[in-house]
Amino acid sequence: MTKLFKLSLITATLTMATFNANAAIELYNDDGVTFSSDGLVNIFYSNSDTDTTDANGDVTNSKQSRVKTGFLPSYIGFDASKQLDDIKIATRSSFWVTLSDTDAFRDTSPNDAGTGTAIDIRQFYATVSGDFGEVLFGKDFGLYNRANIMGDELLTGYGQTSGGLADSGFVSFGNINTGYTYAFPKAQITYRSPDMAGFKLAVGIMDPNKVDGQSDEELPRFEAELMYNTSFDNGSLKAWVSGVTQTSELNGVDQDQSGVGYGANVKFGGLSLTASGYSAEGIGALDTMVSAETNESDGYLTQASYTIGDNRFVLSYGETTTDNGITETTNSNSNIAYFRTVLPGVTVVAEYNKTENDNDQNAVAEENNVFSIGAVVTF
Repeated sequence: MTKLFKLSLITATLTMATFNANAAIELYNDDGVTFSSDGLVNIFYSNSDTDTTDANGDVTNSKQSRVKTGFLPSYIGFDASKQLDDIKIATRSSFWVTLSDTDAFRDTSPNDAGTGTAIDIRQFYATVSGDFGEVLFGKDFGLYNRANIMGDELLTGYGQTSGGLADSGFVSFGNINTGYTYAFPKAQITYRSPDMAGFKLAVGIMDPNKVDGQSDEELPRFEAELMYNTSFDNGSLKAWVSGVTQTSELNGVDQDQSGVGYGANVKFGGLSLTASGYSAEGIGALDTMVSAETNESDGYLTQASYTIGDNRFVLSYGETTTDNGITETTNSNSNIAYFRTVLPGVTVVAEYNKTENDNDQNAVAEENNVFSIGAVVTF
């Protein structure tokens, strides 16, 4: 795992707008002007048991107990809006931190104890909305695979910690690289349509991902998402499809990046069933640009949950297969989780994740078993 990849992990998870409507605190409301705040804090105890098999078949075992951040970093957000006749102007800013910062430099200098918390600004945008829909400009999460992550039943949980994450100073990974890629926050200009018989369309131009420091991007990155929502007696249906396309030029050769994501969620009473997936060329697990000619990936995630009263039970399985032209690698994660709402805005979580990484070249393989228990507080 490269140093750049490790540093990227701190920005590899998200809450999305799901929490924005959870229980925000209204700080001001007068004459059409509003200002409110929302936030989240989580912490987990995790115990991991990892077997790593090298090319010679030798197995190395590692056991770690940590107290650290789960799939979501902690964050605080601020929303402001002003109504001007039929037009609404609004802003959103959110500031994120990881709590897994004790001995922050353990990977390179184990004896250098200290704190390494940094503020990560993932949302800083304005919107103008009306009967025509909404235009967003600023920094927000991307559209491609956004709904796949937003619908993950483990969003407020822990998830997989393979590839060195079990003992890192960063967040866990949810189902990134075991079912979907990360919808990385990007500078963008995005239009969202009004509701059209249950359908909503979002299209955006975004700051492109560079395949190399010397690459040229003649056009911006294009992303889109089509969402459908409907409800029926004692239930609801949500379905979506998203896409992305981008081209970079390096040394006179075009490097293309493209992908499609999709999924559906059906709810009957307390039962929720979700199936999602994606197919991509030139897109890494963190939505980074890689060579499309030698990198293809496909993934899917299936989940079932049942909610009764303050209790939610989850079963989950996700898998991603990546082919870089030389090696085909399969990463999978099996999960069972229990969420208990103790008080409004206070949830305790218990999880077991089994993550397996295998390949067709007898290179390094891994089996990672993690039990975690923690608490999530939102307001």
